[in-house]
Amino acid sequence: MTSPGGDRRSPVAAWTVLTITGGLAAGTVLAWWVAAPPWHPWLLYSLVDLVVGVVYGVVAWLTLLRRAHPAAWIMAAAGVGGSVSAAATGWAMIVHRWPDLWGPAQLLGAADWTRVPGFYALIVVLPWLLPVRPLRRAARIAIGSGAAFIALAQACVLTFPGAYAIPLTDPTLLAVRAAIEPWREPVLVLLGLAAAGGVLARRHAAPAGQRHGLGWLAVGTLLLSLAHLPLALDPVLPLSVPVPIAPLVLLCAQALFPASALVVLLGHRLRDLEPTVRRTLVWALTTGIAVGAYTGGVLLLSPVTPASSAVPGMLMVALLVTACQPLRRWVRRRVDRLVHGDADQPLIRQVADRLSTTDRGRQMLDAVADGIADSLWLAEVTITLIGEPSPPATPRPRRPHGPPAAAGPPLTILLAGPDKEVGVLRAWPRAGERVGRRANTVLADLAPVVTALAELATAQGDLERSRLRLARARDEERRKLRRDLHDELGPALSGIALALAAGRNMLHQHRGLPEIAAADDLLERLVTEVDRQAISVRDIARDLRPPLLDDGGLLPALHRLRERYATAGLTVLVRAPQLSLPDAVATAVYGIVSEAVRNAHRHADVDRCTIEVGRGPDGLEVCVADEGVGTGAGATAGVGTRSMRERAEGIGAELTIGPASTRPVRPGTRVRLVLPGGTW
Repeated sequence: MTSPGGDRRSPVAAWTVLTITGGLAAGTVLAWWVAAPPWHPWLLYSLVDLVVGVVYGVVAWLTLLRRAHPAAWIMAAAGVGGSVSAAATGWAMIVHRWPDLWGPAQLLGAADWTRVPGFYALIVVLPWLLPVRPLRRAARIAIGSGAAFIALAQACVLTFPGAYAIPLTDPTLLAVRAAIEPWREPVLVLLGLAAAGGVLARRHAAPAGQRHGLGWLAVGTLLLSLAHLPLALDPVLPLSVPVPIAPLVLLCAQALFPASALVVLLGHRLRDLEPTVRRTLVWALTTGIAVGAYTGGVLLLSPVTPASSAVPGMLMVALLVTACQPLRRWVRRRVDRLVHGDADQPLIRQVADRLSTTDRGRQMLDAVADGIADSLWLAEVTITLIGEPSPPATPRPRRPHGPPAAAGPPLTILLAGPDKEVGVLRAWPRAGERVGRRANTVLADLAPVVTALAELATAQGDLERSRLRLARARDEERRKLRRDLHDELGPALSGIALALAAGRNMLHQHRGLPEIAAADDLLERLVTEVDRQAISVRDIARDLRPPLLDDGGLLPALHRLRERYATAGLTVLVRAPQLSLPDAVATAVYGIVSEAVRNAHRHADVDRCTIEVGRGPDGLEVCVADEGVGTGAGATAGVGTRSMRERAEGIGAELTIGPASTRPVRPGTRVRLVLPGGTW
């Protein structure tokens, strides 16, 4: 089945996983209650299996309902495997108390081998699959190595000597197993550390908005790996590590790893279940931390208190009751940061960071609105200028983590200047919440600043529209002048040349007289000059606005310019993509380029120049460079240079003219035009 976002999803598998893990978890709890085994630290491993089954069963259920990614199947395998292992351990406790009950060794042995595939894959495979992206070669190699390791580890566990094992009698296979088994835990730790390092490397390389959850995922992977470190070092460096340490570390990892994997895997798909996920994560993490703190505290205090004393339990209960509310608030802030990113920065820093990466006008207001929304934990903030269409009653999010469809009514603040209304600011709360008193006060205090920004955006918009109107007017004037030159003055000059040629033919009938010869020579020079001026008029008409620009293509016009100068002895190299620019922008760019090439041909003393057009970090960049004599330090701007600057100002672009290199002799000239992204 395909989700609305286009991803495959498996609702049947999701509900199957939830049913299996939930049923087995309930059976495990019942078995513990019925068997009532005496406490031993090794029972913590069964508790780890129970927690893994419940947590990953729920996470796999949430994920498979929305995205059947391989990582979701790994979490499903871990949840089912952990639940089966915990249930088998629980049944073993019951059989130990009542030996007459049915308890085959194969069933009881499932506690050891069912958890290996899914749990090991969490450590050595799943981190390489996140975030969702095309896998590079290194990730594919790591995943393949992890899968091969899991297969060998499962074979070692299944053939472990015991009543439930697959018996091995072949001496070669026994020798192979004996050689592999001591390296199982060390290799698991090394592959897990490599997976954690890979997550950190991808987090460092990812854009700021795509790092959510990757830090927690790396820490969770690291904890899962380090929990196996005592067993990995035991053959070569025996350590007296207390038994509860490893399972407690595994329990701590479950407070980070599943939630981060869910956030990284689903991303914006959490929008429709965000309140449920937040509350569930807050409850689960708070409960897990409390249970872990209670268990660890009791285990640490028990050796220093009298036997069968209730002091450790009572002391830990008192501490947890005191710290309950602060702990819950701390967990909630961390969960909000995990789901929504780094939104705990001060308001001014949030706004300033976004303004530093935007251009002007509408983009500036959108950046300010996003910064306010992230800082005040609002679903969405919109700033609408007077004359713009009002947003709908329910906001349409611009941001990936925008508001759910069930967002509450917005808070509306009128942005008014000294003499007129400028716009309206609307702030939507998150689903199930309302705009708090603090957010209301901050927005009211911030209204004058936003009003000033709105006035600036309005002025910039008016200026931009005025520039475009002026550029279009100039473009229309040039088009008319080109038409007059090309269609009227050019043909008129050609007609005069023909008339002068006819006059020469008439004079040829009276050859022999000195005056006739002088007149014939004068008429010949006049015909040549008129022909030259007619060609010059046509060139001027083409330079004003080439006909090829009427089709919206700058590249064909540049190639035609290159062909024209090739006949004049100047080689022009054109490096430009196929672009479709507005008429006014294309005309201005072509005019600046043609003037720069003309200057190179006339004044640079070169036989070649280069035209480069491309998209740079600041917008569209156009460069014309040569290796000629340069402009000179004391050179004054001529008519052509002033014309180029006027054209650049008309489209809101930045023009710089300077040397192309630092050579003292023949530094060349470089004309660079930069058009901001919002102007084309």
